[in-house]
Amino acid sequence: MAYDFDLVVLGGGPAGEKGAAQAAYFGKRVALVEREPEPGGAAVHTGTLPSKTLRETALFLSGYRQRELYGLSVNINPDLAVPKLLSRKNAVRDAEVARIKWNLERHRVEQMHGVARFVDAHTIEVVERGGARNVTSEVFLVATGSKPHQPPNIPFDDEDVDDSDTILQIDRLPKKMLIVGGGVIGCEYASMFAAMGVAVTLVEGRDRLLPFLDWEMGERLRGALAGLGVDIRLGEQTTEIARAPGRGIVTKLKSGGEIAAEKVLAASGRSGRTEELQLDKVGVAVDKRGYVKVDDNYRTAAANIYAAGDVIGFPMLASTSMEQARVGVCHAFGFTYKRQVSHLLPFGIYTIPEVSCVGLSEETAKEQKIAYVVGRAFYRDNARGKIVGDKDGVIKLVFDRETRKLIGCHCIGDRASELVHIGQAVITLGGTVDTFIEMVFNYPTLSEMFKYAAYDALGGFAKTGKR
Repeated sequence: MAYDFDLVVLGGGPAGEKGAAQAAYFGKRVALVEREPEPGGAAVHTGTLPSKTLRETALFLSGYRQRELYGLSVNINPDLAVPKLLSRKNAVRDAEVARIKWNLERHRVEQMHGVARFVDAHTIEVVERGGARNVTSEVFLVATGSKPHQPPNIPFDDEDVDDSDTILQIDRLPKKMLIVGGGVIGCEYASMFAAMGVAVTLVEGRDRLLPFLDWEMGERLRGALAGLGVDIRLGEQTTEIARAPGRGIVTKLKSGGEIAAEKVLAASGRSGRTEELQLDKVGVAVDKRGYVKVDDNYRTAAANIYAAGDVIGFPMLASTSMEQARVGVCHAFGFTYKRQVSHLLPFGIYTIPEVSCVGLSEETAKEQKIAYVVGRAFYRDNARGKIVGDKDGVIKLVFDRETRKLIGCHCIGDRASELVHIGQAVITLGGTVDTFIEMVFNYPTLSEMFKYAAYDALGGFAKTGKR
């Protein structure tokens, strides 16, 4: 049977764009269906880039980096701050949308706008502004992304109760803000608003923030947030959130306490955006959060339908989503170019300060019964750290005691999400503690801390006679 296309991609976020471009690069006829007016998905419009742009703008407007360094005191005008925040976010969004369109056009990917749903395994119906039409394809890639999960006990119909998408439509800086959920999104927004002088309370049901982090890094982040003025309530749960006359929005806690705030952000995780696809018609299952189940090649239960990105769940990183889509497309068409996603995934948390990690934490090394050695270097002892005024940053390296190889890299501080890639490269290439000792780093740079973290680790090796 002759199909309209070799590949039709559903969704124009990071996974959709890269999957479409990958197939088109190898000469396949590709179309991409996007329900929103512009491509980019949550990464461009409501998540990754907007929140990170707001972070940088907040740092600039608040003078956070210069307060102690130059003795400056910056008072933010709330009436001017929000327009500045939003204008910068919009400028970055527009530039990235233009880049995505250019990338799709240069690969000759046909772009369609509308809501898609499956008719059968090789046919979708695309509902557009002018009506509906059927489109056939040999292969489909579902990359429809995710949306904020909205627990039924939280009154999202109140204009001052936001999820991680609607918070970006904020029209003013509140004096007091409650954030429910101490995951990545909750911690990032808590630090941003606190840096701008908002009194933030962060409520998290677990007994630690971001438990996937190395415990030491998580504790350092908790201390940094507290230093910004964030009131962190761990092991606490909300029982009711409702507007109270004269008090704003009042949140009742399981412990019996109450928190009054002008604004509430419920950072309750995300769900797969699959409800309109009618995947059941083609035998593709989703879980209770709407995530599509796939195999190691990102193929669903339907042999010609693949899925990648947020729509398949963890880790829900733009960087990983792109690679998943490329691997899925290569598998679908038998390309030998890219056959798997690296098992070594870096995580970046854009809080103030940044936190980033790759590889094994101390806790994971212990669980796997790996004898290990740790080396640390501190920003306060580094010349570039002194220049930028970061006194609290740390680079922590975890080495296998027997092989001397680097197995984990953990960073907190200025440029942590960039620095971690040095550790990632060394782990990937099987580098050891001696790799850092032998390397020559520019001076002054934050990167130089890797050498001194390695020197620090040598003390641990010396205790076992493996110096």
